[in-house]
Amino acid sequence: MAISFRLIKGDDPSGPRLGELCTPHGVVETPVFMPVGTQATVKTLTPEELEELGARIILSNTYHLYLRPGPELIGQAGGLHRFMHWSGAILTDSGGFQVFSLAPLRKVTEEGVEFRSHIDGSKHFLSPEKAVELQEIFGADIIMCLDECLPYPVGWEVASRAVDRTARWAERCRRAHRTDQALFGIVQGSTYPELRERSVNQLVALDFPGYAIGGLSVGEPKSEMYATLAWTTKLLPVTRPRYLMGVGAPEDLVEGVARGVDMFDCVLPTRIARHGSILTRDGRLPIRNARYARDLGPPDPDCDCYVCRNYSRAYLRHLFAANEVLGLRLASYHNLAFLLRLMAEMRDALREGRFEEYRAGFFARYRVSPDSEEPTPPGRSLRAGRE
Repeated sequence: MAISFRLIKGDDPSGPRLGELCTPHGVVETPVFMPVGTQATVKTLTPEELEELGARIILSNTYHLYLRPGPELIGQAGGLHRFMHWSGAILTDSGGFQVFSLAPLRKVTEEGVEFRSHIDGSKHFLSPEKAVELQEIFGADIIMCLDECLPYPVGWEVASRAVDRTARWAERCRRAHRTDQALFGIVQGSTYPELRERSVNQLVALDFPGYAIGGLSVGEPKSEMYATLAWTTKLLPVTRPRYLMGVGAPEDLVEGVARGVDMFDCVLPTRIARHGSILTRDGRLPIRNARYARDLGPPDPDCDCYVCRNYSRAYLRHLFAANEVLGLRLASYHNLAFLLRLMAEMRDALREGRFEEYRAGFFARYRVSPDSEEPTPPGRSLRAGRE
């Protein structure tokens, strides 16, 4: 098997857990946040900077890489690791979410999804077998089954059909899988507990080395997301890693860990950075605001990352006001540093048996004020769409 997972602490099926994910490109301590490199790059940052920040695994996107630059070139380069000069682990998603959310025209059949490229309108077809083939060419350590992605809200009948089709596609992906990469199944079912349970049972019967939880963070209320998540993790095998797709707000990472999630990814830290939103212990800081024009304090006084050690809020605001690219780079660097440190702190708290104390302390401070909220466009989530 391409990966192995060791559970170090956490015997409650839907409670917080500490673990180790061993991959061909290194050991990844869990719970972990995976920076998103949609098009073989984490926006504005070099692989060396990601390594400096402590990232050990990143995500890239099959849909975007298939359309540009294409699997042939990446294969000729020796796979994604060599193509993008990244020595750590890589997870690729199947491209299904992007097909359903970005393609202007698409037709879903039992065979797969016919869609038109959002780049040039050209016609393409993505089947479960094609999704696996592409990811095998890309050479990621962990690859994903093709699933049928649904928006929120969605009716029970539609969600039920999608759950069963996702299971049939997962079986086809399993049969098509030829390499030693770790293939994960994706649990669907919207916010319907009985459908989530059916989806888990169908996928566990196929004995995947890990399981992703899809169909959340697509517009549902947080309370429903958390309840669905707790119900789903309770049903999943304790000995296999659980991956919550497309979730990365600090409060959601803490609540996801509390409910037994091991892996997360999201475009949020780099996307909000490009809009001038800085993550801090007290919530998001809108660095473009005039009140920071003469603020010579660090972006986050509680952070010792390269940005917070060397630059002021006034300087970052100046860079954004002047439309300087360095502002985007520094904000992205800090936001990823913030989330990666948050995960490291939670791992330490789990190791020392004080996670609930840590969780309470986090929420005693962390707030998101209305003027620092970066809205999600209607019908979209912060999964790797147009990052």
